[in-house]
Amino acid sequence: MLAFELPISVINFAYLVAAILFIYGLKGLTHPRTAVRGNLLGAVAMFIAVIVTLWDHHVIQYVGWGWIFGGIVVGSAIGAYLAVKVEMTGMPELVAVYNGFGGIASVLVAGAWLLSGTGGPSHELTDAASALGAHDLMGNAGMSAALMQGTIAAAASGLIGGVTLLGSLVAYGKLAGIKWIPDGAFLPQQKAINALLMIVAISLCYFTVTDIMGPTNAAIAANGGTVEAVTTSTGWYYTGIVVIAFILGVTLVTPIGGADMPVVIALLNSYSGLAAAATGFVINNNVLIIAGSLVGASGLILTSIMCKAMNRSLWNVMFATMGPTSSTASADEVYEGKIKSTSGEEVAMLLETARRVVIIPGYGMAVSQAQHAVRDLANLLESKFGANVDYAIHPVAGRMPGHMNVLLAEANIPYDKLREMDDINSEMDQVDVAIVIGANDVVNPVARTDPKSPIAGMPIIDADKARTVVVIKRSLSPGYAGIPNPLFAADNALMYFADGKKAFQEMIEAVKEA
Repeated sequence: MLAFELPISVINFAYLVAAILFIYGLKGLTHPRTAVRGNLLGAVAMFIAVIVTLWDHHVIQYVGWGWIFGGIVVGSAIGAYLAVKVEMTGMPELVAVYNGFGGIASVLVAGAWLLSGTGGPSHELTDAASALGAHDLMGNAGMSAALMQGTIAAAASGLIGGVTLLGSLVAYGKLAGIKWIPDGAFLPQQKAINALLMIVAISLCYFTVTDIMGPTNAAIAANGGTVEAVTTSTGWYYTGIVVIAFILGVTLVTPIGGADMPVVIALLNSYSGLAAAATGFVINNNVLIIAGSLVGASGLILTSIMCKAMNRSLWNVMFATMGPTSSTASADEVYEGKIKSTSGEEVAMLLETARRVVIIPGYGMAVSQAQHAVRDLANLLESKFGANVDYAIHPVAGRMPGHMNVLLAEANIPYDKLREMDDINSEMDQVDVAIVIGANDVVNPVARTDPKSPIAGMPIIDADKARTVVVIKRSLSPGYAGIPNPLFAADNALMYFADGKKAFQEMIEAVKEA
């Protein structure tokens, strides 16, 4: 039971504080030096929002403080465990799962509001309107408008949240390498099926709204301005929306290739925010609207940045397939007789006289957990030979936006050493040695030279313009685009076939002995 009722002014002030903390937390995440503080501010804001929301909606008097804090403790423990145990290589998968959790939370909250009352899917319209605060403030006309707002938002939340949940789980499966998830479209005429499913889902949203608003408006007219409790059967409509949304989540994300997963993760993150914002309108919660809008907007901005970095439209990412074509050269044509292998000792000899070194990381660095060895080699080159070492970061290197930045920040590499692609490219022709560790498509020069290539026009890091390029890879296997990389066979390129971490450790030992 509640010991006392919080005044509405206190509740609104707490929501305002939480919203401000969310905004400052998001701002803090834009820089490694303030990222920890920003993360902490966001966590505090979420704690305030949860407690005040439960109090505001009188949940505590029905559930009790014990269950509330028990849930907080269990959830916090799971979050802390994942934060400590999940490797950085698994962070994209974890982010995908978090997006899915946000989606299903929105589906459940919106559904609970929509189906509240007695009789399963029955819905007491007067109770719902009262929950929105419209009946007391604006009378029946206000109640009708508020109820329409809530119903439309609930339907939208069910649709967007359902797509987010299953889409995120498919993205997780693709990133985790689960074999039974199809690689590409798995249904005939899948695009047409997706369009048909979307039409059906939108139609069910319309039926959900009219199923509630029709009887409501009729009751207002029939009873001279007094709305009686009107029972509707919206449960089946909402269930249909969610089921179709689940199917769409699978059919929309499954055909998308691994090269586009950074964009998909950013887009699903935006979806989870939009679903949360819609749910905020459902339960009339301002802080949820603000937080959801922040996530939705930032996700869309990040999606746009990712698409620009790949020189592809969002439509192309979502509905086209990146891969080799009939005109794409084969690996034998590109590599045969042209590959020059090297070793740690030979690379160390190159680095002895190098004044300018640029390290270009990719997913291979994440897989081998080589970021600390990369840092150690850079520090050794600077202290022993006086070399200037920078890191060239491509926006879509790795499997999620900012993946390389996070890995290198984990190794305490100074932020001013992390150079963005557009910034470093103008200096690449002055670089003595460029070391590529695990990157592939983001340094493939055919993006500049071959207009028929699947990655034609994609901005790349101009590693091929350095005086010498050392490429560290386990094999000549292609990147996610599935095409060979002429850089590996270039006159100024040396291939170092090894695990990324092992290769850097060998180079460190060789440099020490130089």
